[in-house]
Formats: sequence, C-alpha cells, structure tokens
Amino acid sequence: MGSVTLWMQISLDGFAEGPDETVHWPVVDEELCTEYLSELRQADVLLYGRKTHDIMSAFWPTADLTPVSPFYVEFARFWRAVPKLVVSRTLRDPAWNTEVLGAGFVAEVRRRKAAGQNIALLGGAETAATFIEHDLVDEYRLFVHPMLLGDGVPLFRSPVDTTGLCLVNVLTFDSAVVQMHYRHPERMLC
Repeated sequence: MGSVTLWMQISLDGFAEGPDETVHWPVVDEELCTEYLSELRQADVLLYGRKTHDIMSAFWPTADLTPVSPFYVEFARFWRAVPKLVVSRTLRDPAWNTEVLGAGFVAEVRRRKAAGQNIALLGGAETAATFIEHDLVDEYRLFVHPMLLGDGVPLFRSPVDTTGLCLVNVLTFDSAVVQMHYRHPERMLC
C-alpha cells in the first residue's frame, strides 16, 4: 500500500495562504529546501493543485540555467524528471512530465495508493483541504513559519481528529521554521 504525505507551509496561526490567496510569505531558504529535496526523493510522484503547479512550472524548469546555488541546479533537475500530477478542471496541456487529474481525482489517488505509489502532496490549500476531507492523508509534514498572518486560507477548515496521529519528529531550522512530521499509526509505522 502506498501513501499520501501532505507537505504544507503554514503560518503560526494555521493559514496555508495569506489574505487574497498570497503565498509569498513563507521563509524558504536553502537549508529548508535541502531537507525538502532529500525527503521528496522518496516519493514516486508529486501532486499539486493547479495554482501551486503554475507557480512551480513557471520557475523550476529553467532554474538551473542561471543557478543561484548548487541546490537550485539539483532541485530543478529533480523537478523536471519526477512524475507530477495536477488536480485541475482547466489545465489541458501540462509539460514537464505532468499528468492532469480531473473531477475523479479522489478515486484515482485511492487507486494509486492501492497500487503502492507514494505521493507527495505539495499544495495548494484547496487541494489539501479536499484530501483531508476525504481522509486521503497518511502523513503530515507541516512547516510552521514564525509569523502571524491574521487572515487567509486556513489549512484545517473544519475540526480534524488528531487523536490518532503520532509524532514522528520535529526539526527546527536556522530560519526558525519548525517542521512537524505526523503519521496515522493505523496506516503506517510510527
């Protein structure tokens, strides 16, 4: 059996997006991204909502052409090569090894999990909320940023039963971002 791991940047007050759906507020430095990459390499496929995919596909395909650092080169090459899924009703011709999942995406994700695929869900907030609502998330990797947005799109829109989650680990980065990694013990070993 495969799994779905939700990777989400959130503010200290629980917002996955700021006011007006802004996502430029997270502190994403090289230390944080290096941790991302080492963990993301274990996924069989990356899954995005359409808006997050648009952001990623506008930057990463050519980020290694004028590299800022060796990390950008490494991540850009990884991103182009890894299979990607996008949940969208409007996207028609994605590039960069990407497949669009339409209205039946919940059933398709369940099928892929049953077939043993490990899926890294990287956003956005709407897609994450739907996965949570349909109980598709097996692991949570929440990157809590030291800021209060005060408003925006919350990650958890309705109460979530967290009594069954077990804490796998907590990492603190120099940027004061804290990664909290939780699993459903009945689905995965803690």
